[in-house]
Amino acid sequence: MDVRVELVQLLISELRDSQVIVLRERDGERTLRIVIGAPEIHAINRRIRGEIPARPLTHDLLANVVSELGGDIERIVIHALQEHTFFAKIVIRHLGSIVEVDSRPSDAIALGVAGDVPIYVSEQVLEEAGEQA
Repeated sequence: MDVRVELVQLLISELRDSQVIVLRERDGERTLRIVIGAPEIHAINRRIRGEIPARPLTHDLLANVVSELGGDIERIVIHALQEHTFFAKIVIRHLGSIVEVDSRPSDAIALGVAGDVPIYVSEQVLEEAGEQA
């Protein structure tokens, strides 16, 4: 079963390369912290703030490609945790079919956050890595 979560916090540090995003269960109290890189957290932050660059950056480009090819990003799912690495998939509806694209959670969230795409985490990942708020 997948649990709907919301992006509730970006922990941005200018002194470290590792950054943290915090997801919280929408109808509960569990949180999930995911360490990501500086470029990804800045991309997410720009998209949350609605900043539009003069030219498309990588996540904007990918969103444009999906849209131009007739697809809609339906949801982001963080579905696995293996050896301290989270795995996600971007679920796209295209011509009546569902296409699942393997992704790092940070890239999937950066792609989806500007389009208000729902984020889900598998119950197993929340049980293994989640924290009580």
